[in-house]
Amino acid sequence: MTTHKLTLSRLPKSLPLCLLCILYFASASGIAQAEKTNIVFILADDLGYGELGSYGQKKIRTPNLDRLAKEGIRFTQHYTGAPVCAPARCTLMTGQNLAHAQVRGNKDSGNGRIYPGQWPLTADVVTIAEVLKQAGYTTGAFGKWGLGPSNTSGSPIKQGFDRYFGYNCQRNAHSYYPPFLDSNEREVLINKYPIPGHDRKPEGEIKAEDYRAENYAPDLILDEAVKFLDKNKAKPFFLYLPFVEPHVSMQPPQEWLDQYPEEWDKENGVYRGQNGYLPHPRPRAAYASMISDLDEHVGTILEQLDKHGLTDKTLVVFTSDNGPTHGSRGPKFHVGGAACTFFDSAGGLNGFKGSCYEGGIRIPCIVKWPGKIQADSQTDTPSYFPDWFPTLCSVAGAELPNGQKLDGIDLTSVLKGGEAPPRDELMIWEFHGYRGIVAIRDGKWKALRRNLLNKTPADWELYDLEKDRNETTDLATEHPEIVARLEQEYIKTRIPEKDFPIPLYDKLSTVDSQ
Repeated sequence: MTTHKLTLSRLPKSLPLCLLCILYFASASGIAQAEKTNIVFILADDLGYGELGSYGQKKIRTPNLDRLAKEGIRFTQHYTGAPVCAPARCTLMTGQNLAHAQVRGNKDSGNGRIYPGQWPLTADVVTIAEVLKQAGYTTGAFGKWGLGPSNTSGSPIKQGFDRYFGYNCQRNAHSYYPPFLDSNEREVLINKYPIPGHDRKPEGEIKAEDYRAENYAPDLILDEAVKFLDKNKAKPFFLYLPFVEPHVSMQPPQEWLDQYPEEWDKENGVYRGQNGYLPHPRPRAAYASMISDLDEHVGTILEQLDKHGLTDKTLVVFTSDNGPTHGSRGPKFHVGGAACTFFDSAGGLNGFKGSCYEGGIRIPCIVKWPGKIQADSQTDTPSYFPDWFPTLCSVAGAELPNGQKLDGIDLTSVLKGGEAPPRDELMIWEFHGYRGIVAIRDGKWKALRRNLLNKTPADWELYDLEKDRNETTDLATEHPEIVARLEQEYIKTRIPEKDFPIPLYDKLSTVDSQ
């Protein structure tokens, strides 16, 4: 750290000593603020482990993210905190795994509106935005929130963000041409004739332009993020970018569609909306286009950092909220017409979004931190969303919140090429959706149990991820003692959450309910 010295000889000699002291400390404080590392955290929506060139993708163009990987570190065993949107974002914002978090599934707020927003965080929980704001950072979030509607305790403005623009409600984000976006706590109309996120067209010609309107929401969100950077370039900032692509519906710009081969879509033909969301004439090209458009938006943010001379002063994290879109009724397409089989979107891993198999929760993660991270490096350290809270606090020099249980480890040493500190807590996923799932990882072992909300839950499964990353061989019957140990440690630490009950384990939990 540079030692700052105030040159007293240049000040008028008539200034009182007390004023000199004020000037000194104010100046020193300004230098300290300037030395803080800026933080940009970019979160894709439903981007699979295998959908970037740096993670083995051969068909989809992602030059900006591939360059980011060349300039930073690539995580090969990074996990989301949950296999779907809202609970994943909860674990990221609060630093708590799903055995302790307030939001453990996608659940609407219940306010009765068409776009109700999701189940809100309470005023008691402390978010990473609140901590960084307390540490002197200006905070902005641009994209999909999903943790409580405006004018509730879960609003991003009430959870530590100075500025918010995007989709507060996940349902509104089903269309890229919605009626409105949320600016702080007000709705801003963006399309006079919006496109609903769901439709079917069993017969007749399907045209991509029929599902477009005047204003493309991702571009508006990006513009506001750029304005935030421009406005706050001279002071420490935390820029959270939960971009909405490639979550369906598929409505990418035409210029991207034109860059991908028409031959791709001859095999399966048009998508007519039979698996939900909107039809599209070229679904494979459309899915690739959404990822390339996301990549272009990331490139814009990186260019802005370069433009303002902030690249060397900024930590950039890129990851995804969960795995790629899963299959549905029509076998040719995944939900919304997504071409996740064609692109091997899960990178050969088992499962997709909504599952706690590796394909549902293992995600790409790239981090760039010039001068701290070795370029073009890789780590196999297992890590997940709760780790980012203590890591970002460490990067920012911020204090961890008192009285809030955090379940992650500080990854700063890993980013710099060293070893991870030991974990005091197991890596845990307790998911209330998709009939109820629990997964636990401890070292090479991963235990998983499904259908917990059914009358007859499934048996435990156990996998050795060092030897079997694709989870092909269930070892639960060979190692019942490992399964029993992991289950007991999970029961011992979990806190029942009345809004997301799992009766089987609620009655066994030893920790009082929230």
